[in-house]
Amino acid sequence: MAEAIWSSDTGEAVYRSRDPVRNLRLRVHLQRITSSNYLHCQPAAQLGKDLIDLATFRPHPTASGHRPEEEEEEVVIGWQEKLFSQFEVDLYQNEAACQSPLDHQYRQEILKLEDSGGRKNQRIFTYTDSDRYTNLEEHCQKMTTAASEMPSFLVERMANVRRRRQDRRGTEGGILKSRIVTWEPSEEFIRNNHVINTPLQTMYIMADLGPYGKLGYKKHEHVLCTLKVDSNGVITVKPDFTGSKGPYRIETEGEKQELWKYTIDNVSSLAQPEEEEREQRVFKDLYGRHKEYLNSLVGTDFEMTAPGALRLFVNGEVVSAQGYEYDNLYVHFFVELPTSNWSSPAFQQLSGITQTCATKSRGMDNVAYFSYPFTFEASFLHEDESVDALPEWPVLYCEVLSLDFWQRYRVEGYGAVVLPATPGSHTLTVSTWRPLELSPVAELRRFFIGGSLELEDLSYVWIPGTFKTCSPQEWE
Repeated sequence: MAEAIWSSDTGEAVYRSRDPVRNLRLRVHLQRITSSNYLHCQPAAQLGKDLIDLATFRPHPTASGHRPEEEEEEVVIGWQEKLFSQFEVDLYQNEAACQSPLDHQYRQEILKLEDSGGRKNQRIFTYTDSDRYTNLEEHCQKMTTAASEMPSFLVERMANVRRRRQDRRGTEGGILKSRIVTWEPSEEFIRNNHVINTPLQTMYIMADLGPYGKLGYKKHEHVLCTLKVDSNGVITVKPDFTGSKGPYRIETEGEKQELWKYTIDNVSSLAQPEEEEREQRVFKDLYGRHKEYLNSLVGTDFEMTAPGALRLFVNGEVVSAQGYEYDNLYVHFFVELPTSNWSSPAFQQLSGITQTCATKSRGMDNVAYFSYPFTFEASFLHEDESVDALPEWPVLYCEVLSLDFWQRYRVEGYGAVVLPATPGSHTLTVSTWRPLELSPVAELRRFFIGGSLELEDLSYVWIPGTFKTCSPQEWE
């Protein structure tokens, strides 16, 4: 019976788990199929086919009729669990090769394993986050599909982040070799240190695919799976768990090519119903405490918006006034709420007067800088949801006046502007006008004794309050 097809999807998969990563368990199954030379002897009609009958590539039995132990291996591996390779066993048995405290720790563990009967693994082993290992394929990985891709400076620096662990050695002293703070960084220093380095824990599941009886050579090491976990519980697996897909394949290089298949399965134990219930209670209590903490920060005076109501908050500033005839200017302003659906709190002031400000010459104009802040809020109760019932927006009215030495004031101009209907920062320029008497006597009176024509109703600057719209039938 033919087995599943090979899985060619060796890309990485990303998972997210709320459980502690220490509960992660993987089962790795590795099996030698046969020499790859058999693959090159297939009939021409079968070349290019994806479906390969694995039953035709069974390992050849030995002279005794049994498969050697190194032909097939299955190991269950936990997160950051250290499984030693034959190379590490041979290396750390020599005490002179141990340089760091971690090397001495590995030596003690290997000696204990030898006393207890040896390792449980033969070909499959691991490199943990503490080991000095880097997968060079990650450094040479392309970022685009271009045939002649030139790696950018950032790509080279990011790939070098992990490689720096390769040459890391323990130091006897704790003296810092560089300054913690660079007060005057150069452009080259900023360029070299502007690299994102997200803290990750990495683990490699490896396989020694050397010939029978010749294990322990670096050139025969192959990466079966790469695991990366960050502090947010994001787990990156490359390649993905086998699941219902076919096994992955590795074809060794050299004079005697070998074909291997392997599978990776997640065998982490499922949480019991009692544990899940206890975990849910812990999370519920944690979220409840966090909610109480946030409520304490907000306070009890926080007012929620009524359903169907629109709240408008305005923080404004009267910046300046320019282009007027006289000096010592001040601005009287107020906000008009257009319809009865608009309202404001009883304590809210919808008007204000700036301070009197002397003008300064700026080019051809005399400018008075007020920098007068104001704030107000209003609410609109949306009772009718039809299109024609969209709210009319509040209007800001301005009256610019001047004050002379004898405390006589003059109207310099009237203006109005509709407040912006979109949130954010806005700069508004209000054009003003004033009634003008076309006679020299009126201008002399305005200059010597002050006073001028004024509007009794400031709403006439925009749309008078007495104005009523007429239907087409009324116009006829």
